[in-house]
Amino acid sequence: MLQVESWVKNRIKEDEIEKYLEDGRDFINDEEIWEKINRHKNPDKNWIKEIFDKALRIETLTPDETAALINVEDEDLIEEMRQVAHKIKKKVYDNRIVTFAPLYLGDYCVNNCLYCGFRKDNRVIKRKVLTEEEIKREVEVLAGEIGHKRLITVYGEHPTMNVDYIERSLQLIYDVKVKVRNGYGQIRRCNVNAPPLQIEELKRLVEVGIGTYQVFQETYHHETYEMVHPKETIKGNYRWRLYSMHRALEAGVDDVGIGALFGLYDWRFEVMGLLYHARELEKKFGVGPHTVSFPRLEPAANTPFVQETKYKVSDKDFEKVILVLRLAIPYAGMILTAREPKEIRDKLVHYGITQMDASTKIGIGAYSDRYTEQELERQQFLIGDTRSLDELIRDLAKFGYITSFCTAGYRCGRTGDLIMKLLRTGKEGQFCKLNAVLTFKEWLLDFASDETRAIGERLIEKELMEIKEKMPRAYDKVLEYLKRLENGERDLFF
Repeated sequence: MLQVESWVKNRIKEDEIEKYLEDGRDFINDEEIWEKINRHKNPDKNWIKEIFDKALRIETLTPDETAALINVEDEDLIEEMRQVAHKIKKKVYDNRIVTFAPLYLGDYCVNNCLYCGFRKDNRVIKRKVLTEEEIKREVEVLAGEIGHKRLITVYGEHPTMNVDYIERSLQLIYDVKVKVRNGYGQIRRCNVNAPPLQIEELKRLVEVGIGTYQVFQETYHHETYEMVHPKETIKGNYRWRLYSMHRALEAGVDDVGIGALFGLYDWRFEVMGLLYHARELEKKFGVGPHTVSFPRLEPAANTPFVQETKYKVSDKDFEKVILVLRLAIPYAGMILTAREPKEIRDKLVHYGITQMDASTKIGIGAYSDRYTEQELERQQFLIGDTRSLDELIRDLAKFGYITSFCTAGYRCGRTGDLIMKLLRTGKEGQFCKLNAVLTFKEWLLDFASDETRAIGERLIEKELMEIKEKMPRAYDKVLEYLKRLENGERDLFF
């Protein structure tokens, strides 16, 4: 107990907060946000059309413009917003969806968040932190049986999952290599969802080779944040969490991901908070968030707050959340997780989503344990979409979306400020299409069911026709690479 208390006491470095403040204030002004939301009710239709045009130029919207979109109620304009969102996604990321799986490494936590099943005072949770051997077994299933190439590793805020543990677990994950049907399975990209870290700790993770570093603010509303995060905990410090991305970018992390937990406070305020966060990072570092996440509160064991909140987000409002964010931060990747049910994900994927998880299990050790029923005592919340990766890929292909397992951009240096420029100009989408075809073909050869492979091969033919028309100089090389994949080579990319 004393060891935990000592660790908690030394986590927050006040100088790594104060250096980013302006006149002693953080960049979230609650009164200003509400003033803008209230001032732009019943926005002028012509102005909304101008905002659509600006978003289509892949320019970050202003707070006033974003508040105007939040207030759009006209059904014709909302339908047009859907079309604009789809066009933006196609322009920036083409028609591919990146897939991943979450890997929870442990459920110990020193915090006591009212909405979280893993909070320290929740006695019904079965606590566990994966050992090195258990980590390897989890990855063998994820990379060797399911076929994932990309993970989001999730860590609790506890000394058992300190930076040493994070660093070692990432090394172990990258080292696992499993023989599969025609080639081998291996994780090529680990994004990290971890508690706020200190600058020196983040530098260590850069050396290991992390992908996107995620820390979600949960709620940007100061009063609500204080209410749901007890003051005596690390997470009770609003600004230590708020400036996590500043520290990461200063430490040399190329890509960062922001998010809010919708249902803690009014969704309109949280959308504005995410926009303010993106603009702050652009202003200070010239680089906005690589990804934006917008999970909704889900039931958790012995956590009555979830049922009691008055800010639950309806499906209709959740669609508005995604539409507005797609336009407001048009270059950012948007993650729609398996918290949501299949019907919601199948609908909203068309409005600008770029990443989805599949074959998702969030119990500690759940992949190698192979239990099929969801057990609230072993996981943070309930999963809504239980489709396998094969099933999700098949459904996406039927919609015309190609699944991408590409991680080439990170190895070719297309990260940070460089990828921001490529995303804004639409050039990154060209690389995405080429590498999506190659990685999709590789996955079909090594993991797909017969039905999924047949549908996938037809989609690849369609993609090749588009490449031949729009990128003729790359066409012959793509055909060459596809043949090499069929002959057993792996991990080919542009």
